[in-house]
Amino acid sequence: MPKVAEIMESMEYGPAPEDSAAVRDWLRERGAFGHFIAGRFTRAGETFASRDPSTGEALAQVTQGTARDVAKAVRAARRAQRGWGAMPGHDRARFLYAIARTIQKRERFLAVLETLDNGKPIRESRDTDVPLVVRHFYHHAGWAELAETEFPGHRALGVCGQIIPWNFPLLMLAWKVAPALAAGNTVVLKPAEYTPLTALAFAEICAHVGLPAGVVNIVTGDGDTGEALVAAPVDKLAFTGSTEVGRQIARACAGSGKKLTLELGGKSPFVVMADADLDAAVEGVVDSIWFNQGQVCCAGSRILVAESVSARFETLLRARMARLRTGPPLDKSTDIGAIVDPVQKERILCILDRAVEAGAELVGGLPGKGCFIAPGYLRNIAPANPGMIEEIFGPIATLSTFRTPDEAADLANNTRYGLAASVWSENAAVATDLAARIKAGVVWVNCANLFDAAAPFGGMRDSGYGREGGREGMLDYLAAPVAAQRDPLPAEIVPAEAPGIDRTVKLYIGGAQKRPDGGASYLAQDELIPLGNRKDIRNAVEAAQGSLAKWQGLGGHGRAQVLYFLAENLAQRRAEFAGYASPAEVDAAIRRCFFYAGFADKYDGATVAAKPGHLCHVQPEPHGVMGLIAPVAAPLAGFLSLVLPAIAMGNAVVAVPSQDRPMAALTLAQVLACSDVPGGVVNIVTGPRDALSAALAGHDGVSAIWHAGQGEGLAATQGLAGATLIPVWVPPPRDWSDPAAQGREFLRAASRIKTIWLPYGALPAGTGSAVY
Repeated sequence: MPKVAEIMESMEYGPAPEDSAAVRDWLRERGAFGHFIAGRFTRAGETFASRDPSTGEALAQVTQGTARDVAKAVRAARRAQRGWGAMPGHDRARFLYAIARTIQKRERFLAVLETLDNGKPIRESRDTDVPLVVRHFYHHAGWAELAETEFPGHRALGVCGQIIPWNFPLLMLAWKVAPALAAGNTVVLKPAEYTPLTALAFAEICAHVGLPAGVVNIVTGDGDTGEALVAAPVDKLAFTGSTEVGRQIARACAGSGKKLTLELGGKSPFVVMADADLDAAVEGVVDSIWFNQGQVCCAGSRILVAESVSARFETLLRARMARLRTGPPLDKSTDIGAIVDPVQKERILCILDRAVEAGAELVGGLPGKGCFIAPGYLRNIAPANPGMIEEIFGPIATLSTFRTPDEAADLANNTRYGLAASVWSENAAVATDLAARIKAGVVWVNCANLFDAAAPFGGMRDSGYGREGGREGMLDYLAAPVAAQRDPLPAEIVPAEAPGIDRTVKLYIGGAQKRPDGGASYLAQDELIPLGNRKDIRNAVEAAQGSLAKWQGLGGHGRAQVLYFLAENLAQRRAEFAGYASPAEVDAAIRRCFFYAGFADKYDGATVAAKPGHLCHVQPEPHGVMGLIAPVAAPLAGFLSLVLPAIAMGNAVVAVPSQDRPMAALTLAQVLACSDVPGGVVNIVTGPRDALSAALAGHDGVSAIWHAGQGEGLAATQGLAGATLIPVWVPPPRDWSDPAAQGREFLRAASRIKTIWLPYGALPAGTGSAVY
């Protein structure tokens, strides 16, 4: 045994294993696990082993769920939802509070169980994961208490199917279950096949606190079980996992009416400017890519460093990386634990082999015995290298350089993902400028991988859509009050030609009237209407993209002035529009212009109460180019009810008006042209609704779609949009002249949330912080 003096000379850590006896006793007592359905555990069926990835030891046998098991769980959740949803928010809050307190009492047990099952270091399970689980249940107990006043008129969606990944098993459960229960929903949750044990321990906690039977149901199994849950008759699906599976789920849900939240993969940039505190930035790398063995969807896996400081930064990075300890996850001195499964380890090594073959140099990153890979990074790596493009999902970053802030922003956005980013600079102007320019749902400034129940989390593009956490996360589990009604299906289009002189009205693209690409027309409202096609949609999207910088540069106040002017001009031509829509509809359209003009500079962000020592700002941002499919009924009020909130938030739109009654929208083009609306902000393409909406859904320049129609065309549009992960909002058909056809529901759908974390102020004495 070494002497104390010898230890002081080397400063080597001795072993400090966490005792796992209590967890192992619990696993032996429970034997093979069944599912948790209707408040009790079922008998185990066909089972598979859940293993300790650091040793390969089988920890427990867990039941493989079938479609029948899923159906049974959904029925139990449906029965329970009637009572749970009708329960006063105060009573639901008390259950959530009881869950939080019980988890708090069992923190050590749950941390050890999580580390055994997942392979992450015990310090991370103990100090990060489980405390944040507790935070989520406390936070959402508050939302349950306040829901009736904070979300007046909203109701629970019903039964929520939830599928979670293996990298944060208990934390992802909390992210999904807590808001669902707070809102009055019931859940059927499928944990990851590799890591089901903490979900089953959570089921025991639900039973222990007396949660009504069927409110929480847990069905274990592999991808087939998840597929059965996706196909089940649930009202909402929430999925965290790979982009590939997210696309499959989006396509499978097309036309089903299920609300969908997808939190998918990432290839997040970690930007180090020349003036950054390099020592702090290196610690940020540790927290970002080497936390949880790099098995983090928002890990800062693409390190981008200013060329002038890259040599110094890399020297510091190598020195810090050399001091990280890879070893047994239950050892409190371990920094890097085990990869979750041999399959995942092999996938990581395969990507690294291809990256090196393509010319990159691997520093560190050597595989160890069993499911271990040492931390490392790829340098001298080209933008098209597989290691730069693909999500490695392991403790391996890439490192490349830039010379200017513009190049840094371009490189940061040179990915199909958009989940998170980290920016390091001592200049506040530089840091916040980059935070605004980087396309990501979460941006950390001079920090990395900070999370809180009050802070919305989620991405854009191939990183999915929807948010989890805070007010935004609650709204994704609630239905807005709407008096829905049916919108008629459009009549069949019959191409027509004008006798003699061509009297056809024209499309409105880029601020000018344009003939349709095919030169064809159809008859509607006794007029020859231009028959738009896919090429016209492409032209309109291009015009919309070209208008965004100017339109967003006006700011909310400037956009408000334009919309007020539009209202005045529309009012001047009230009599003309009454020929294409009812007087009540025309008056409603004018009022709608004033309403969204008023909101253009008032739909604000908010700073939420998250972690001490930071400002967490939640900022709504425009999607960009939006495709709008107007209802068949209400050709003016319905059309403007979609266009106005979208452009008020700074988007540009390609709008397909009522197929049967398009003249109101086409006449509106003249008003837009003389109301200071920049060319390209509103583009109008008439023709076959289903074909045009499909063209929008298949265009990668479109960032969001609203479809106010019904029928097979909607399902087809959602299926195409699922392939490109374009969010599709379906505003329920309603009386579009009614004041209820406007409001924050539309503004929220016209924007996406960016969560920005900034260091702020001094911490209370004695709390400590990674900032210092």
